[in-house]
Amino acid sequence: MKENGKKINLEIILFIVIMFVGVFVRLWRFGDVPGGINQDEAFAGYEAYSILRYGKDSFGYSMPVYLMAWGSGMNALNTYLMIPFIAVFGLKSWVIRMPQVIVAIFSLAVCYLLMKKLFDSRMGLISMFILAVVPWHIMLSRWGLESNLAPGFLLFGLYFFVKGLDKSCYFIISALMYGLSLYSYATIWPFVPLMILLQVSYAIYIKKIKFDKNTIISVIVLGVMALPLLLFLLVNTGRIDEIRTSFISIPKLLYFRGGEMSLSSIPDNFRNILNIMINQTDGLITNVCDKYGIFYKITLFFFAAGLIITVYKTIKAIIKKNKSGYPFILIQFIGGFLLSLLISVNVNRANSLMIAIVFIAAIGVYDIVNLIDWRVIIIPAAVYIAMFVSFSHYYFTEYNNIAGDAFCIGLEDAVEDAMKEEGTIYISSGVTHPRVMFYSSIPVDEYMESVIYNNYPGAFVGTDSFGRFNMNFDINTQIDTDGIYILDKYTDITPLENSGFTSKSYGNFLLLKKSD
Repeated sequence: MKENGKKINLEIILFIVIMFVGVFVRLWRFGDVPGGINQDEAFAGYEAYSILRYGKDSFGYSMPVYLMAWGSGMNALNTYLMIPFIAVFGLKSWVIRMPQVIVAIFSLAVCYLLMKKLFDSRMGLISMFILAVVPWHIMLSRWGLESNLAPGFLLFGLYFFVKGLDKSCYFIISALMYGLSLYSYATIWPFVPLMILLQVSYAIYIKKIKFDKNTIISVIVLGVMALPLLLFLLVNTGRIDEIRTSFISIPKLLYFRGGEMSLSSIPDNFRNILNIMINQTDGLITNVCDKYGIFYKITLFFFAAGLIITVYKTIKAIIKKNKSGYPFILIQFIGGFLLSLLISVNVNRANSLMIAIVFIAAIGVYDIVNLIDWRVIIIPAAVYIAMFVSFSHYYFTEYNNIAGDAFCIGLEDAVEDAMKEEGTIYISSGVTHPRVMFYSSIPVDEYMESVIYNNYPGAFVGTDSFGRFNMNFDINTQIDTDGIYILDKYTDITPLENSGFTSKSYGNFLLLKKSD
């Protein structure tokens, strides 16, 4: 009894230590690293602000189930989760990143609880530890890309589904989480029902599912949550007209990306995801630090071993009709992998696959160590800790310098300073309009009345101008001596300097105005 008590105490201590480290690295200098803002999180944040303050988004839709945004749409869940934080703290970059970091932090705890329930506490701690320290999940948690909510809500859905096998009321929560996941990332729409179907089929096969009122309610909950998105598909495939009401809108997009999934692209997509996995990068600084990769190189070894073990033990469990955690993990991997085969992916597009890889890598660590001796767990743990410390130092000291262009560091201060002056504000065309909308907090009616779009209609609509802002100009042919210019630091500003403008540096940008 005493020995068992020590084991429980050690488990609690390890859980607290891992959780503390995971939370700390996700919150330390939160909002400053990465500095600036990404164009997608800026758009999601502005739409949240607009819906909160004016009751409609930048295209005039009230409570849209899917945002028009760029013209080809944007997932809406992140925007709605931002609204309470904006209501309390205002429209700031760190504020709109709160939903992502909160979901990521809860994901650490739920990862432990899920793997402990499916296997044991050691598996739970290993899984949580890997998720806490790998670059992919740390970087994902610190900025507000809307599709990066998907891994968290899929994880929550799976956890409550597994709990529902013992107590069916949890199926209702599982349905709610899976329903919310549909609003986090449109690409997973075909795969969520597939994964649920496979999970339910396995549960029925091993006789671990009860069909009672809670099961019926969970089906209704998921159906009700999916219904607006089914209507959205009908609207955007031309079967019904768009729906506009004061409490919900289902917009007709300017461009519907329904043809992104293609069976003919499977060979190319397979090579692409294999390349991303092996090289541990997709080339996007917002997703990956190439020096450290997605999960660190060591994870590939454990993943390969874990995948073999998972497939073998899944087959064994199915043959013997035993309840096992392995089939549930394999189902997550299958769903994420199929998605990666049908679309051209990068790390964030394949985010549902990434969390399955973490689970399977944890299985690899667990089974290898269990086969040798549990005392050797110190070796992979030490390697992961060393890489994590090195990555954290790099991320918090050098990353902003490298990612400055991607997040437009300095633009916020430049826009704030420019808005203190009279006259038109001219901004580099490379600065996409959502960032300017976000930093200026332009009233949505003023934006809608003044905006001049380019590439309209299209998949990625831009703007030439709106409000006081102009993004379609050439300082080599015409200069507005009464205007203010915000240009990226690589621009040749000689024409402006020759016209009497002086410059002030803000991160990656220069603010130029006429000398008094």
